[in-house]
Amino acid sequence: MESLHYLLMKSYSILNRKILAGVGALGLTPGQPKVLDYLSRFGERDQKTIAAYCEIEPATVGSILARMEAAGMIVRRHRPGDRRALLVSLTERGRAAAAEVDGVFARAEAEAAQGMTADEVEGLKAALERFCRSAAGEA
Repeated sequence: MESLHYLLMKSYSILNRKILAGVGALGLTPGQPKVLDYLSRFGERDQKTIAAYCEIEPATVGSILARMEAAGMIVRRHRPGDRRALLVSLTERGRAAAAEVDGVFARAEAEAAQGMTADEVEGLKAALERFCRSAAGEA
């Protein structure tokens, strides 16, 4: 059996290629799908929080958000009482794009897990969540 790190990297590469092909067909660039997904799930957030959750460098998330704002997918506004902090939220166009991204994610995951039972998929997700916490030193 292959090493854990190799299997994780290979799984990521395979799934990522499927997702990038799907979101590329929607006209999205890398980075935008996870920002759309995050804002769709958690609502309005500041740029620093988005960068941390999506594991994107703050400067990189700034350029991703600028492109998304130019495309009409997000709006940024100053946080009341703090002119330095910008809050980011989805527009109607952004919510529609997030719904399309959800479909791409679901199709890629279903295709990747087609040889597994629902219980196996849930078990894998639970194990990966524990693995991530442990690898981050949280366990």
